[in-house]
Amino acid sequence: MRKIIIRGALGLALMATTAGIAQAEPLNIVFTHHSSASNTFWQAVKKGFDDACEKIGANCQMVFTQTEGAVEQQLSNIEAALARKPDALLTSIVDDKALDDAIDLAVKAGVVVIGVNVDDSEGADGNSRTAFVGQGFRPAGRALGKAMAESFPKDGPIRVLVGISAPGQNWSEARGQGVMDFLEEYKAANPTRDISWERIDSGTDLAVTADRVGAYLNAHPDTTAYFDTGFWHAAVARVLKDRGVEPGKVLLGGFDLVPEVVQQMQAGYVQVEVDQQPYMQGFMPVMEVYLAKTLGLAPSNIDTGQGIVRPADADMIMDLSAKGLR
Repeated sequence: MRKIIIRGALGLALMATTAGIAQAEPLNIVFTHHSSASNTFWQAVKKGFDDACEKIGANCQMVFTQTEGAVEQQLSNIEAALARKPDALLTSIVDDKALDDAIDLAVKAGVVVIGVNVDDSEGADGNSRTAFVGQGFRPAGRALGKAMAESFPKDGPIRVLVGISAPGQNWSEARGQGVMDFLEEYKAANPTRDISWERIDSGTDLAVTADRVGAYLNAHPDTTAYFDTGFWHAAVARVLKDRGVEPGKVLLGGFDLVPEVVQQMQAGYVQVEVDQQPYMQGFMPVMEVYLAKTLGLAPSNIDTGQGIVRPADADMIMDLSAKGLR
């Protein structure tokens, strides 16, 4: 009987809390970031964001840049959003300095600020955002390199190209460095083999990446593997197919399960991919804002992962990827 009474009391308390929340004014949440609407990855983030906002009945807006990776446009979008006095600002922090002042002002004004997708390279020590929801980039890069190495030839030289999609931006530099961290370890573990690597500015446009990496492969036909710090290696797969290069001759790996990458995995051209779960990156920060504003719970960091995906997983993932859920 005592347990029944306790359960009833807890149920009434929960109902009272829920009723109190339902009567509150809708939260106003703005999500600014560094990418354009043409970036397939960010459409998956937006779906998670929109679904979460619908669940809590919030007024939400995601603001894209006109130009891919344009930090100055992102800053202008943040300033415009803060002028409307939102309850929360979600934003990617691709530059260690450019957004600091705007975020400081937002925090001082009582706006809940959560870094999403990309964090300051020093984390909370480098930026006053309350929490970060996203991937640990350098460990993820290392995990990608380690997974790809399972497909390296067992003997002979190894030549690797690392594409830094956005030189100077935290996410790209850290992922690329993680890949090179592993290559350093691999070389130390195989001292008798000729193991070398280079990095290039590979771009954040499929056509640009295809041209730049395609030119490198012309000059270095002995290339063993190409690592991209985003999903633009899908274009390299097209180049290899157009040239009649058989799948697996040049190993390809990168980040994010956008539909074209999954298609290239199904075709055998992409060997390893890292999933950072974009839907979760859109969904979870909204939930954290909701808990902060309604229950006073402080937002916390959420690592959205470094899951390794291989061609055997591609068929299962394709449907979810096409729906923007992976």
